[in-house]
Amino acid sequence: MSLLTINNLSVSANGAAIVKKISFSIGKGEWVAVVGQSGSGKSVTASALGQLLGPNLKAEGEVQYKGDNLLALPLKKMRKLRGTSLSYVFQDYQGSFTPFLTIGRHFDEYQKAHLSLSRSARKQQAQEALVSVGLKPEMYSRYPFQLSGGQLQRVSIALALLLRPDLLIADEPTTALDSISSFKILELLSSLQKQTGCSILFITHDLRHVKNYADRIVVMKEGEIVEQGEKAQIMGKPKHPYTQLLIDAASSLKASFPLRSKEVAK
Repeated sequence: MSLLTINNLSVSANGAAIVKKISFSIGKGEWVAVVGQSGSGKSVTASALGQLLGPNLKAEGEVQYKGDNLLALPLKKMRKLRGTSLSYVFQDYQGSFTPFLTIGRHFDEYQKAHLSLSRSARKQQAQEALVSVGLKPEMYSRYPFQLSGGQLQRVSIALALLLRPDLLIADEPTTALDSISSFKILELLSSLQKQTGCSILFITHDLRHVKNYADRIVVMKEGEIVEQGEKAQIMGKPKHPYTQLLIDAASSLKASFPLRSKEVAK
């Protein structure tokens, strides 16, 4: 059963098409990867789903979620859905944190915007969320600059999944991380997906990042979908030359992720 269905989504900037009438769906509990080179329209598509496009960009078409077209929702209602029903983890996770606010303060502001909890209950919930992504509770009192890049990305994931959204949109979440940290983040997302039952829309330029995790793959080039299907079909028998190009590029890179192991994933 589909959780979210995209029908003929187009995005333009001053009349120039960036995304061109694309259609695909995301099932409940499914991991869908959207892959393509920079400039293919992947991140613009992800931003359009939550009405996060810049002022010069215009989205048309339908994004159906529980009977609503997300593109047509009033901004106030859309803001309520962001975080509670669909949530984001971005490539620029460091830019999401205010340097002079503690990690706990970031959680607190987020919780107060969506929940009616006491201060002590908010703190307990936040610390439990930090533990769920492999961090110590005392991270609650630290400032963003006191955490490594991998730790900050874990915090951003904890925030994104705090309210158990139906859909997590992860837009190039591992690009700024080294290969070991990237592997750990992907393992973490996979583990949390199993725990929460959420769907994941994963945006990436690198097929290595999804070969062990995705259920289905959507391949984009120059704003269009050139191929989509089950992971086994896309990786094993691609139909489009561009898909084969991406596979060949991933295969030619020798420094891939390490083998999955409980020791490395800790």
